[in-house]
Amino acid sequence: MFQSLRARGFDLAFRSHAEAILRVDFPDAADEIETALPGVSIPAAELIASGGGEAKGTQRLRHALAVIGWRKRKFIVEKRIDGVPSESQTHEVDHVRTTPSGHYLALEIEWNNKDPFFDRDLENFKRLHADGAISCGIIITRGRTLQDGLRDIVRRFIARHSIGELAQLAPWGYRPTPRQTEAIRRRADRHGFADAVADVFVSDTFGEATTHWRKLEERLARGVGNPCPLVLIGLPAGVVAVD
Repeated sequence: MFQSLRARGFDLAFRSHAEAILRVDFPDAADEIETALPGVSIPAAELIASGGGEAKGTQRLRHALAVIGWRKRKFIVEKRIDGVPSESQTHEVDHVRTTPSGHYLALEIEWNNKDPFFDRDLENFKRLHADGAISCGIIITRGRTLQDGLRDIVRRFIARHSIGELAQLAPWGYRPTPRQTEAIRRRADRHGFADAVADVFVSDTFGEATTHWRKLEERLARGVGNPCPLVLIGLPAGVVAVD
């Protein structure tokens, strides 16, 4: 399953028989994911202009999923006594696929949030699965090669556009704070301008405490989300094009 994604360098992991569940019960939904993800393309300029927020390429992925039926859904789980609601919980998921059999698959994209958002998503999936609302939970995030390659992507972008001072980055949407500016200047004296910008930009906007593959693996190792079947997908460095 997802062999074309593996060949393109996507990170993939399955928990609690999720692969068998998709393969046997939801092959059409699995095909939709496998078709949509290779189309993800994020120009480095968008990555830099996003300032750590959701890149337009990720927004395009959200739109592509919504068009084929993976839409936002709010689940309301109620407890009733003699037909009277006594307690209710609301769980909102960004992308939910309703299958012809009437089952639900839940999907979240964590491009660049604080890493506790993984706990929220996984616990949300766990509760929804326990209540019989979803059959499987799916998380898409920055993969291992993308996280590790961000500094090189920024350096290559700077070299490609012959950028040698901070003022030249402003038209691309990167306007560092006074603190960041000072940090870049100090680093540039020792390591050069491109390395300095790459270090400060990536540390401040895509740091280790944000949502990426290794942080997701940490949650899995602790059993967060068990026993909900899970599909985990990491976007590779190849989704970013240095234009």
